[in-house]
Amino acid sequence: MLYTIIKENTYQDSIVLMLLSNKLSAMDGVNKVSIMMGTPANKDIFKSSGLGTDELEKAKPNDIVIVVDAEQEEKVTEVKEEVEAALKGESGSQDASKDQEAHNWKRALELANNPNLALISIPGQYAAMEAENALNEGLHVFMFSDNVAKEDEVKLKQKAHEKGLLVMGPDCGTGIIHGLPLAFTNIVKEGDIGVVGASGTGIQEVTTIIDRYGKGVTNAIGTGGRDLSTEVGAITALDSIKALNEDPKVKVITVISKPPAKEVQEKVLNVLRNIEKPVVTLFLGDKPAYQEENIYHAYTLEEAAVVSVQLSNGEKPNFEPKVKEDVNVALKDSQVGIKGYYSGGTLAYEAAVLVKAAFEDEVPEEKKEAYILKTKHHEIIDLGDDIYTQGKPHPMIDPEKRIEMLETSGNDPETAVIMIDNVIGYGSHDDMANELAPTIKRVLENARQDGRELAVLATVVGTEQDPQGYDKQVETLRESGAIICETNDQMVRTAINLVGGKVEQPVVDVQTFDHTKEDLSVDEKIMSLINTKPSVINIGLKSFTEAVQSSGSECVQFNWRPIAGGDEKLMKVLQFLNYYEGDKI
Repeated sequence: MLYTIIKENTYQDSIVLMLLSNKLSAMDGVNKVSIMMGTPANKDIFKSSGLGTDELEKAKPNDIVIVVDAEQEEKVTEVKEEVEAALKGESGSQDASKDQEAHNWKRALELANNPNLALISIPGQYAAMEAENALNEGLHVFMFSDNVAKEDEVKLKQKAHEKGLLVMGPDCGTGIIHGLPLAFTNIVKEGDIGVVGASGTGIQEVTTIIDRYGKGVTNAIGTGGRDLSTEVGAITALDSIKALNEDPKVKVITVISKPPAKEVQEKVLNVLRNIEKPVVTLFLGDKPAYQEENIYHAYTLEEAAVVSVQLSNGEKPNFEPKVKEDVNVALKDSQVGIKGYYSGGTLAYEAAVLVKAAFEDEVPEEKKEAYILKTKHHEIIDLGDDIYTQGKPHPMIDPEKRIEMLETSGNDPETAVIMIDNVIGYGSHDDMANELAPTIKRVLENARQDGRELAVLATVVGTEQDPQGYDKQVETLRESGAIICETNDQMVRTAINLVGGKVEQPVVDVQTFDHTKEDLSVDEKIMSLINTKPSVINIGLKSFTEAVQSSGSECVQFNWRPIAGGDEKLMKVLQFLNYYEGDKI
């Protein structure tokens, strides 16, 4: 039986509501609870998940909607009481610090101390408006928000470039600005390697490997996945590369992206060929066909990190991929399948690239759902894909979907190897290893009882400085029976090796290319951003404010909520009128 509760005019962040949904769904006597804001998009999610009700249609965008699936009506009262208590606690924490928090731009700017960066994590349909407000105030923008229209991204980045500002994102999952971790980020040592990356977990994998090799980064500037598309034209990437070139603390520049549009890739390479500092590039998915005198083209994330460290140390690049040789698993002839279930989209993409290269004779099946790769025997899935996260927390926060996938694939007699990642750091689950460990142990035991052996490989993306602790996460997974690999590259190559395959490392010659002269100058406002601790206005997730403040930077929490009842057209009209009348909403 479905029951609907509507709390009018009570805006709350979507991630807070998702986590509360998960907690309440675990109550005895409750089949499922879903809590979301009453936006049209969220109503569609309710309906598609079998939780649509007539009462749901009455909800407005600023209303919290709770749909409970339970057999007994008294359970609904329990759920309602738990929701009230949780929201009261959140409200209480806001009241306790209300003098340090803002509910509009005017108050945020009054509270902030010379702010220069806006960190935005509100629903995507509203994020572009707030990003434009930030640019109008002379602030750089870090957009964690996704589902922002590409035309809005182009408009914002062109405007930022003209003003000498950076727009990092949208869908920018991670960044490190002058040692300050932003969004889903690890705590890495400061050093002389500067990183520009279009992906979140790609930056995290590279920077944490650099940290574990004893080196560090000056800045890791996220651009968002579409920055190197034809339409956007690498606006943020190019300005960031030029800034790292100007920074005297940067010894090596590392650029990470999935293969860009061809003309954009040539534009980026032309700029890099004008730079005298050593450069490492990784266009993940492109197998390098050549090296250049001053530009090293890597094949994998680990290679990009290791070569960056070698160049930082003044050494000649020399990367040798690793495979764990001491894996004692007796597989049956029928066990041929590699299954990869990832929380990191870039890590999943890298796994798919390597598996496809190793088994070129296997014709990939038609791509469906969130499969990065699916063949007759192998599957790699990005569990952070929109299809799995609509109305649910990201798998870096919520273990539910990975637990389900582990159990399903573990029961498949064809499965030989299961691969999982554990991305730790700010924004991630407090102890994901402890959540996954019981399932890993159970899956391995069930296979043994069925007369099979199975390899569960795991890699932890993080550092010992991260709140969860790298070594602690590794040890918990190891005790569960998982085989720990140092990097995703090593994990995937080990999995491939276990089922009789091999990935050939590219062996290429050094080539020379003509290039046109580029203006490498960059606006002083960008140089100021990457050379001092940013002063931040955080618009959205309060946990991001806590992370910034704990890292020693100033941050004002902007408790955003949609005006005009969430009507986007009316909001844009009000934004236009307020800006040109000189008022700040």
